[in-house]
Amino acid sequence: MAVEISKRAAALWAKKRSEDGQQAWLPLIVHLLDTQNVANYLFNQWLSPGQRRLLQGTLSATESQRLVKLVGFFHDFGKISAAFQAKESYNRDESLDEYLRAKLTQVGFVDFDSLYLRLSSTKESPHALAGEAILEGLGVPDSIGAIIGGHHGKPADYPPDDQIGNYTANYYLDDIRPEIQQPWRDVQQELFEYGLKSAGYQTVKDIPNITQPQAVILEGLLIMADWLASSEHLDDDQQTPLFPLIPLDCAWPKEGIKTRFQKAMTAWDAVGEWYPQQVALTDSDPDPYQERWGFKPRPVQKAMTQAIGATLDPGMVIIEAPMGIGKTETALLAVEQLANITGRDGLFMGLPTQATTDAMFDRVDDWLAFLARQQAENLPIRLMHGKSQFNQTYRALPNATNIYDDDGTGQVVVNGWFSGKKSILTKFTVGTIDNLLLLGLKQKHLFLRHLGFSGKVVVIDEVHAYDSYMNQYLYKALRWLGVYHVPIVILSATLPKAKRNQLLDAYLKGKYGRHYELDAPKDWEDTQAYPLLSLLDGHHLKQVTTFPGQSDQQPTKLQVQRLNVADEELVAHVVNQLAGGGVAGVIVNTVKRAQTLAEKMPAEIPTMILHSAFLATDRTAQANRLQAAIGKHGQRPDKLVVIGTQVLEQSLDIDFDVLYTDIAPMDLILQRAGRLHRHQIARPQMLEVPQVFVMGIAGPGDYGEANEAIYSKYLLMKTDHFLQDTIALPDDISPLVQAVYDPATDDDVPDIADAKDEFENHLKAEKRKARVYQIANPKTTADATIHGWLERNLGDVTQNEQKAAAAVRDIKETLEVILVQHTDAGDFLLDGQRLSEAPSQKIAQQVIRLPIAVTPNIDEAIKRLETLTGHYFSGWQSDVWLRGALALPLDENLAISFAGWQLTYSAKVGLKYVKEGDIGG
Repeated sequence: MAVEISKRAAALWAKKRSEDGQQAWLPLIVHLLDTQNVANYLFNQWLSPGQRRLLQGTLSATESQRLVKLVGFFHDFGKISAAFQAKESYNRDESLDEYLRAKLTQVGFVDFDSLYLRLSSTKESPHALAGEAILEGLGVPDSIGAIIGGHHGKPADYPPDDQIGNYTANYYLDDIRPEIQQPWRDVQQELFEYGLKSAGYQTVKDIPNITQPQAVILEGLLIMADWLASSEHLDDDQQTPLFPLIPLDCAWPKEGIKTRFQKAMTAWDAVGEWYPQQVALTDSDPDPYQERWGFKPRPVQKAMTQAIGATLDPGMVIIEAPMGIGKTETALLAVEQLANITGRDGLFMGLPTQATTDAMFDRVDDWLAFLARQQAENLPIRLMHGKSQFNQTYRALPNATNIYDDDGTGQVVVNGWFSGKKSILTKFTVGTIDNLLLLGLKQKHLFLRHLGFSGKVVVIDEVHAYDSYMNQYLYKALRWLGVYHVPIVILSATLPKAKRNQLLDAYLKGKYGRHYELDAPKDWEDTQAYPLLSLLDGHHLKQVTTFPGQSDQQPTKLQVQRLNVADEELVAHVVNQLAGGGVAGVIVNTVKRAQTLAEKMPAEIPTMILHSAFLATDRTAQANRLQAAIGKHGQRPDKLVVIGTQVLEQSLDIDFDVLYTDIAPMDLILQRAGRLHRHQIARPQMLEVPQVFVMGIAGPGDYGEANEAIYSKYLLMKTDHFLQDTIALPDDISPLVQAVYDPATDDDVPDIADAKDEFENHLKAEKRKARVYQIANPKTTADATIHGWLERNLGDVTQNEQKAAAAVRDIKETLEVILVQHTDAGDFLLDGQRLSEAPSQKIAQQVIRLPIAVTPNIDEAIKRLETLTGHYFSGWQSDVWLRGALALPLDENLAISFAGWQLTYSAKVGLKYVKEGDIGG
């Protein structure tokens, strides 16, 4: 036996199971050593160099490694207690429980097999809290003890100083008698001293205190190590063993602790490691843009890449540049540069919606494939949103465990172990912005999210797209990323200067504290230069405002007209504009309006529609058709009308010959205008001059109930006031955005006082609301611990994307349903395939989100949908893809009466809903 411990210590159990007549267990000492070994491995092999420096703080490299090994061993120390050892097995196998209790009595725990029945308050001493209580009682600093107490996802609100005194028998089997208590005290002391020595400490006084940010990352690492050391198999198929339980008659794994650990990590660590290289843009080196994307960089891209590469201590990079100029490629190169300089080894790319995330995923996947080939490493990626399993590119990626040596290396792969709450631990991730905003939300296991982000370069695309409530979570996330020294790249074509300054301020406060010093250019806060690169390098802010060669490019001049007409006249106007051919984009603010206009379009005019009220499959197919028709390399039709909502303004590389848009805040109108004459192609003669028609302005301060319900009247009034008849892109972008968002210009707009008051009151309310479940700002003082870090938390919402989004987006939770057709002839998918012949995975893709108006009482709606689902599709509950899904069965006309609404669906216009009393009215 490799480990010298007493028979008493060897008899303690950590896990036990009875399954199919087979009884198995895991001795506590084995699990403690497994977790210590895994934690040490993760520290040395999995953490990025930047994360190791972060965890190290003021400690030496050796000291920080000791600390990792210490918490790895001590994490389940609370299982050395009578309360835990008395716990029943999960399936109540009495013979297994009796065997292990008797074993404890045999090795010297006096009368344990009978006295355990007297324990009446075992739930008051859960083993994580018990471990903290024991260890802090033995002299472990509170900052470390809190990590032990929180390793199941939530630390105690304060140190458990009274825990052992109040519940003595839970720890020592008896409240008073020394002869009963002593064996428990002895074994705790024995394993405590063993744990100290195994980690490299001589005495408990050698254990250091650490700061709160260090503790958050160490807690995340410990949780990850514990979960990995508790994984019996790599995947659900149980083909590849990791740390399995052992037969009941064995005291140790047959192969020994070291071999067991080595075999497990070889199986688990199936992907390669990215070693970011220095990226240079010089005359002598290969052009990185040419290598990756096959084009030479524009002057803006070249200057930005050179400036980023010259930094020594990069923090936040803000790229403001026109739509279509290649910000994404510049950002991905910046990821390589910043990772190399700061010691990161991964990426998180955050976008506003699932649709924009899917569009970006393909681009990141192609870039990562280049890196994988370049370094001959299999690099892991994760698509992080609720419909990722339906993304064709993502589903086609190979599983890391299915690639063998003869398959070669240099591929982009998926590692199945990194799923659920562990997803963010994947080195390369593309997801909705919620994943980043959730850094600031109090919830169980938040430490894992912080661990995952701390090792990456973070890219935030379309940063202008987030409202005041979401911004509060964004600033909180940036503050914590600042304290972790995580490099961040922020992209926008239309960024108000006040928001730019708030982004920088939040990051600087995290990195350097509230009273930071900043060396910055004169008037940096008010610059309206465009394009603009704002670059934090340590305490220095550099702003690049001139780009040699850029002035040679002539600005695009848009003709802007206000158009306030009825729907029929609008349709006639669009048709007339396309008399000589061309593509018209019509972007409106509501799904209902998009559907109404689409239905009014003449049958002879080819029309496509894109909004959120489509089946996931139909929406993806429509987006793909749209890209194929009017994307960068699309086969443009002679004539086409594209009608859609805000999804058309974000991250879709499509091109219109003429644009119609509902009134919206200036930055969004300019975003929409960025889809106009985007590519260098020939235009129909009538549409050679780019034209924007702005709809919904009935008069000064009158924008219609629907538009004012979506966007602040204050911003609409300012947009209306400053919107000129001619816009020069890109020259006018920043001045127009700043004019609308700068309070100093309010006096220029007549009769705006009431709208301004309403806007400011709303903003204050949103800030107050956002603070309710937010974590506090990072504390770096010596006495700060993670005690109370998640006090009054929202619970565990990480597994439910809808609830998570509702928490950080301030939206009402809505229901997702699977649309099927139920008729006398049978049950069908909406494409006509019989349900009985359709794979479960295909059925699961037929999801759509019901409008909030249809489900004001969400619990009532769930009950009714559960009844419908159980009545028609009871077999779904035993299907891995369909378990828990709710069905909405439509009739032969693809309609249903539900909760006082008439719902209808068509592949052309999506899901429509009409109040039953209004039908035919």
